[in-house]
Amino acid sequence: MSVQPSIGKPISRLEGHLKVTGAAKYAGEYPAENLVYGYIVNSTITKGQIKHIDTTPAKALEGVIEVFTHENRPSLAWFDFQYSDMDAPPGNAFKPLADAKILYNGQPIALVVAETFELARYAATLVKFEYEEEAFDTNLIDNLNKARSPKVGLATFLKPLPTKPVGNYRKAYEQSYAKASGEFLHGTEHHNPLELFATTTIYEGEGKLKIYDKTQGTVNCQLYVSNVFGLKYKNVQVISPYVGGAFGSGLRPQFQLFFSVMAALELKRPVRVTLDRHQMFTFGHRPPTLQHTHFGADATGKIQALHHAAYAETSRFEDYTEVVVNWSNMIYPSANTLMEYKLVPMDVFTPLDMRAPGGSTGSHAIESTMDELAYALNMDPLELRLINYSETDESTGRPFSSKELRQCYLQGAEKFGWSERSPQPRSMKRGNKLVGYGMATGIWESMQLPARAEARLTKEGKLHVLSAVTDIGTGTLTVMTQIAADELGLPIEDVSFSYGDSKMPFAPIQGGSFTVSTVGSAIKAAGSALRKKIFQKAQSIKGATWKKLKPEDVLFHGGAVSLKTDPHDSISFREIIEANKGKVIKTTNLSVPKALKLKKYTRAAHSAAFVEVEVDEELGIINVTRALTTVAAGRIINPKTARSQILGGMIWGISKALREETITDHELGKYMNQNLAEYHIPVHADLHELDVIFVEETDEIVNELGTKGVGEIGLVAIPPAIANAVYHATGKRINQFPIHFDSLI
Repeated sequence: MSVQPSIGKPISRLEGHLKVTGAAKYAGEYPAENLVYGYIVNSTITKGQIKHIDTTPAKALEGVIEVFTHENRPSLAWFDFQYSDMDAPPGNAFKPLADAKILYNGQPIALVVAETFELARYAATLVKFEYEEEAFDTNLIDNLNKARSPKVGLATFLKPLPTKPVGNYRKAYEQSYAKASGEFLHGTEHHNPLELFATTTIYEGEGKLKIYDKTQGTVNCQLYVSNVFGLKYKNVQVISPYVGGAFGSGLRPQFQLFFSVMAALELKRPVRVTLDRHQMFTFGHRPPTLQHTHFGADATGKIQALHHAAYAETSRFEDYTEVVVNWSNMIYPSANTLMEYKLVPMDVFTPLDMRAPGGSTGSHAIESTMDELAYALNMDPLELRLINYSETDESTGRPFSSKELRQCYLQGAEKFGWSERSPQPRSMKRGNKLVGYGMATGIWESMQLPARAEARLTKEGKLHVLSAVTDIGTGTLTVMTQIAADELGLPIEDVSFSYGDSKMPFAPIQGGSFTVSTVGSAIKAAGSALRKKIFQKAQSIKGATWKKLKPEDVLFHGGAVSLKTDPHDSISFREIIEANKGKVIKTTNLSVPKALKLKKYTRAAHSAAFVEVEVDEELGIINVTRALTTVAAGRIINPKTARSQILGGMIWGISKALREETITDHELGKYMNQNLAEYHIPVHADLHELDVIFVEETDEIVNELGTKGVGEIGLVAIPPAIANAVYHATGKRINQFPIHFDSLI
């Protein structure tokens, strides 16, 4: 049977039919006998103490089962590290209901449990709190004098701090032929996935739980629950096969998980806790960040000086950090650099990774400054980037494992029609609309973490692969199935992939664009080990004629093992299983990045974004009419799901530049637009011609698959490309996101 490789094929999502027909169950949809519902009460002040709680009116309602507060919370883990998780920054993790202290506006301070969700929600309005308020501060800009360096912790491994200064930046900048500088600001942003956070906890007996949770890490939540509630790891099962978007918001266990588990253990019955949209604004966000840049170049356009400083918000109890300024010198070499990153602790909840954390923030400042520098040099912005192109990461002195960014520039410019751009700002029009072209560079680090996978040759002679990894809507199920199919030369319909269950082989949290490289490599390793086992079984069955053969002498193809020199000399998987007395053949393998080899290189995906905008000359309304992203991300396992990822990132980029912001009233210390009516995101009418090109890139260093990840790279370059296009259209440089039309009038 002829079987074509699955990798590289644009295969539609294998679970797509289940999702569009409603058959796929999410965390808040699993049925359970005797199920009750919890509703969380949030603080209405920003900082202070709870002085008195009156739960009597709520408890008086028929059907209300219990009201949990800090006054009757069961005895739980004491130490801060027990509340930590795989994505926790340095500091003291938030402990729900630990005491009477209020640390931020919207803090969860009670849980009402009732027979129905509606009753629990109503009863929550009857729980009365008396507070003693304290002075608070939530304004980043007013507190820059309190900025300090971040604390160093385990998170620094994935989020390195800025490199040390090189050369004499100030002197080089002052002596530069051309200079560009700017102050850049973006406010708070919230993830707002379509699916609300929910947890359904099934009590299965003393100290044993089955938990359906919205999460980006089943094992992460299993460890959290076990540590906080003092349960054995083997007795806590977290299941999350379908996730309705997360974008980083599910990287850490969110507080509905804590409340659902606590109530289930206390009441010894199933408890479901679901957050409403308003409550989705009470944990984690992209932090507001202020940036300063100073770039200097010689007369040829070669950059001589780079200064990039960032000041970001964090909470009082944890030091959340992002890689914001490091990208400058990774992309553009310079002999004189100064990179600075400071944190300003505020009375807010700890920020949380949001798609392309740090990268989408830093790229705005970097790429807008590069655009301004191009105008100062009277040079095409694309030409300036090509002049400063380097195959080496100057910030570390290491070569890139592969870098096809030049082709991203060239292929993107040709497809977009960049040569048709009139150089002068405000020189292109279409009716009463000013037309502008903008472009920008994107970069995102390519990482791989340790992971396990199990591969089984089933009794039917088919392949079954298992991993605890989740699928947050990126196509993980489909892509992992494709990787597994090629390992045994099987058609994709003969392969099944079980996932999203903490009882399965270990997988880290799903984020950072490292899932395919991490779990995919583990599946490849497990498949390779299974091939060896199958080959050995085949040798023992075939006898003398196969005894001296080596694994490289045979082919795995179409459900059989055959000689390369004689395809007719073969044995089917079914025959091998039959000879194995019908027993499954399986392997479990750990895939670990080759650290000694990898540390010699910088591994990154690259992109170039090209954007056309129309700006209404009288009203200042901005419309992105065309956008193209060219991507170099190593081997693309599935062009269809990868393209979908890039398009999603591009749409988010449009949102970040023109729509999206959480507005804070600093007098109240409170977010004011905690709903999707006032938290603006693009709708279909805002989106026009979007296109994606994947540039051919081979990388034999980055990992066994040669993949780099595409989750973030589609977002990082679009916002600055839009800002640059707006400048080209209007002659106004707007450095605050989102860009409001009134700033253009």
